[in-house]
Amino acid sequence: MTSFIPVSSLHQQASHWFDRARAAVLDELPCRRGCSRCCIGTFAITVLDMDELARGMATLPALVRADIVRRAKEQVVMMQAGFEHLTTSPFLDAWSEHKQDDLAAVFAELPCPALDGDGTCGVYAFRPGRMMGIPVSTNDSIEGACEVQIAVPILRVPAALREEEDCLAEREAMELAALQNRLPISGEEVLLAYGFLGDLIRR
Repeated sequence: MTSFIPVSSLHQQASHWFDRARAAVLDELPCRRGCSRCCIGTFAITVLDMDELARGMATLPALVRADIVRRAKEQVVMMQAGFEHLTTSPFLDAWSEHKQDDLAAVFAELPCPALDGDGTCGVYAFRPGRMMGIPVSTNDSIEGACEVQIAVPILRVPAALREEEDCLAEREAMELAALQNRLPISGEEVLLAYGFLGDLIRR
């Protein structure tokens, strides 16, 4: 896969943020390599995530890489059969939230193409969604990020880390805008399976 985006520390900063946020809740979260609940079901990733996946795929042996690409293509075929808009464009930017929720519900049990049979990730160091898993805070309550977290103590993440989370989101938006100014791409978000097929999208 060809990488079009200069190496950025955004993903590394996201990983560092997650590690500190997990430490702030006394490392009581199950989220770590081998926990694959967030890897089941399709979701949207950005073209920045797609480029990071391309870097990860390039580190894999050819046969392993080919197997992941095969699974990704099979998933794309299934999703296109049920949602014809994907045959016109892989980008989700014009999709309504309701429509994206419908697709996510249909493919709620679809594993990530890079997920191994034992639940480990073949491109873990390059994975998207690396800030997922931290408990969600509201004014009155704290909720676990998924059903796996029901049995663990849930503590509130410090406000300073939440502010840093917002800053990372702002930086991501800036990098996406800069990317669209440099490259002839027609959107920012694609479904996870497309993230392993970057060359097909950029043709």
